[in-house]
Amino acid sequence: MFRSFYENFSIIYRYRELISSLVAKELKARYRGSTIGAMWTFLNPLLLMMVYALVFSVYMRIEMENYSVFMFAGLLPWIWFSSSMMDGVNSITSAGALITKSLFPAEILPMVKILSNLLNYIFSLPLLFIFMAWYGTAFSMAILWLPFVMFAQLLFTTGLVYFFSALNVRYRDVQHILGNLLTLWFFMCPILYPLPMVPQNLRFTYYLNPMAALTVGYQDIFIHSKTPDLVSVLIVILVGLGCMLAGFRQFERNKETFAEEI
Repeated sequence: MFRSFYENFSIIYRYRELISSLVAKELKARYRGSTIGAMWTFLNPLLLMMVYALVFSVYMRIEMENYSVFMFAGLLPWIWFSSSMMDGVNSITSAGALITKSLFPAEILPMVKILSNLLNYIFSLPLLFIFMAWYGTAFSMAILWLPFVMFAQLLFTTGLVYFFSALNVRYRDVQHILGNLLTLWFFMCPILYPLPMVPQNLRFTYYLNPMAALTVGYQDIFIHSKTPDLVSVLIVILVGLGCMLAGFRQFERNKETFAEEI
């Protein structure tokens, strides 16, 4: 298991320049042909936030100060996570022409999807900062903990993407199951509602949900101007490392049959 972790990680590091080039190409191609191009990086999360804000602050009326900022702080990292999962699970099956080339390192394809969505998240942060300034939400030194929380999410996401991308080559149902699972997962995270609204007898689902813990961590930084729960984030890092071990092992076991399966 540790051998596959080391081998996959070393391949990713060795081809880091190729990954950078493919990430740049991915970002350029994402909105190619659209009139406003890269502006969709800001408009997509903004429009999604407006829909949820309309439903949950007007129709369902969740009474909460600066609700739009609260929701946006959790929605942006969720978009990074869910987009990485859905793009990543198809990263091998959608690259048949590359996979059939014997010298092409398949290990870099899921990482390209993860990093391109990470950059989309980073590019969207100024929009969150504008909302914070508009609603008078104070900035604090707690923002220095943001890279720590993002690192935890990166590890967790990477492990899952490598695991499911390898599994999806043989079992194409995985991508469809994952899409529905992510919908359920979204509503199990305190993005649209504050954590205290969760009934006490169901609060255990929060402690079993790494993305819920990370969501609260982001909200602590941006909304409550305080240091996130470092124990929870550290636990997610450890879980993420475990997911990476499992994901890289699954990828290593299956990659020899990728060309045949595709």
